[in-house]
Amino acid sequence: MSLRWWLRAPWDYVMMALGLSYWGFFGGLLTLIGGPLHLILPQNTGEKLGRMLLHQLFRKFVVLLRWSDLVHSDLTALDHLGKIDHPFIAAPNHTSLWDVVFIIARLPQAICVMKKPILMNPLLGGGARLAGYIANDGMTRMIRHASESLNRGGQLLLFPEGTRTRPEARWINPIKGGCAIIALHANVPVYPIFIRSNTRFLQKGWPLWRRPVFPIQIHFDLGEPLFVQPEETSQEFTERLAAVYEHELSKPHPLRRQIDSPVD
Repeated sequence: MSLRWWLRAPWDYVMMALGLSYWGFFGGLLTLIGGPLHLILPQNTGEKLGRMLLHQLFRKFVVLLRWSDLVHSDLTALDHLGKIDHPFIAAPNHTSLWDVVFIIARLPQAICVMKKPILMNPLLGGGARLAGYIANDGMTRMIRHASESLNRGGQLLLFPEGTRTRPEARWINPIKGGCAIIALHANVPVYPIFIRSNTRFLQKGWPLWRRPVFPIQIHFDLGEPLFVQPEETSQEFTERLAAVYEHELSKPHPLRRQIDSPVD
């Protein structure tokens, strides 16, 4: 490691602790108020309120990351996505645990498909339930709830890989079929999002306490919308979507994924 890496260590650890404290306080507060509101507010009102609160929570966290010099992120493409006024599926590759933070920070009415244990999490569960986030604990149920949310005008955030990209994967994990089926049922476009970074921080297997080389560089690009074509099966659409990721993520880029460097 370089001398600069060691000289930055005190600042980095303090800022990492501040970030965790941010989630502990505001995430816990949102759960405290979100749980009861989920039970008493009308569904549409509660969902809009919950999505707005999570949007602002994530947005302020991204500002904190920039201020602390922990992360340099280019979110220009996501700003464009947030201005789209029709329902759609935002479909990013899944590089790390905090991908969702940057995307929801730019999507004011995002609906997230997430693992059921996260909906029960004391730091985010109450807000996620209030916002109408969807558990992926059953394919049929998940597809129905996602399609209903899109039909009500939502912006669905769905990671087609289903989990974070494995360290040994070249560009991306195999794509699951749920994205295609939901797009077909709800008749909405899929916007691929391509995430690149200079680190494997918070990838699968990365301990939360392990400090990467800061500042982290993260770049987001937005692909052209993909529509399920007439007579196209969900499997064919999934293969077409996978080819788009492979083509884009394999392009020369300063932050292109390096398979032979699993950790910094």
